[in-house]
Amino acid sequence: MSKRLIIWSIAVLLIFPAWPAAMSANHGGAHEDGDVLLAENANSAVLMDADTGTIIYEKKSHDKLPPASITKIMTMLLTMEAIEKGTLKLSDKVTTSEYAASMGGSQIFLEAGEQMTVEELLKGIAMASGNDASVAIAEKIAGSEKGFVRLMNQRAAELGMKNTQFKNCNGLPVEGHYSSAYDIAIMSRELLKHPEVTKYTGAYQDYLRQNTQKPFWLVNTNKLVRFYTGADGLKTGYTSEAKFCLAATAQRDGLRLIAVVLGEPNTKTRNSEVSAMFDYAFSQYALMPIYKAGEVIGRVKIQKGQSSMLELSAARQLNVLVNKGAAPGSITHKLEVPEKLAAPIKKGQNIGKLIVYQENKVITEFPLKSPTDINKAGWWTMFKRSASHLFFVDS
Repeated sequence: MSKRLIIWSIAVLLIFPAWPAAMSANHGGAHEDGDVLLAENANSAVLMDADTGTIIYEKKSHDKLPPASITKIMTMLLTMEAIEKGTLKLSDKVTTSEYAASMGGSQIFLEAGEQMTVEELLKGIAMASGNDASVAIAEKIAGSEKGFVRLMNQRAAELGMKNTQFKNCNGLPVEGHYSSAYDIAIMSRELLKHPEVTKYTGAYQDYLRQNTQKPFWLVNTNKLVRFYTGADGLKTGYTSEAKFCLAATAQRDGLRLIAVVLGEPNTKTRNSEVSAMFDYAFSQYALMPIYKAGEVIGRVKIQKGQSSMLELSAARQLNVLVNKGAAPGSITHKLEVPEKLAAPIKKGQNIGKLIVYQENKVITEFPLKSPTDINKAGWWTMFKRSASHLFFVDS
């Protein structure tokens, strides 16, 4: 390397010391420090469209940080999934253990031996951030908190949460317990696939032990559910190490957003910056439907199958997130499927994909799966099909 080139390289590093970091900061085409500046006081932040998973904005979103009580989103997710599977019911009684009753920090003051329903404990977790309620429900589902934490980490891995490790079910400070703003948005999106959870995360106040001598008034720690139009969750968090954290969601005009901030200096700043994130996205973005649920997207010929044609339809409404200023004709899509496939075909088998473009740039892809099994055809079916083709008869 020449002396002149060495001098020039040193000059570039002195003038642009953060250049390499700035070049690698963005993920998934999100805006950061360029077009728009949000969550200025947060250590980490992300703004996501819940329907498509599109990242609208991010700031150091993959940094490993203590999540405090935002941890309880995973606790609520595993609870809702257990209810969906039928292994748990909202009406099931849960008996509080000595260990669960011993939890400090935010709590609903469960006593050892006290019984509450799963629904009451969910309220205590979602609204009052009860550490004791979290452990009680964890023990109900997995037999012990340790067993439940294994389920938490297993589910995190399944969801692709690469910068998360749980050590407990409530977020109390412990070494090696961390997550990231991006991972929290991922598990928040998964929780919102159980929309009934917002009955608890979106309520501003309620009571536990209402008809007893010790009624307990629940007031949601997430004040946005009262003061921000459309907000109905999800979870706050605070420890001296994590500072003030929030995973919030709000819905307007069919657009549901998820905003996560970690390490805010106080609740006022936290709420203000999350509100600004929501305001920005609601003013700038909208969902554009590509196919309605049940609408046929394409067909594939099946060779030697009981059915000769596989119809691919949208399992749910397929949307893309677009800027409100986008030209209507700028969004196009293309179906990529094989011309024919050989039986057997399994239900859920990947068949192809629908690619959506904006001005010839790929903005999202939807995988297309077989909606049904197609077994191999028997000899009689094949004979009839061959005969019908021979005599130009449809079959």
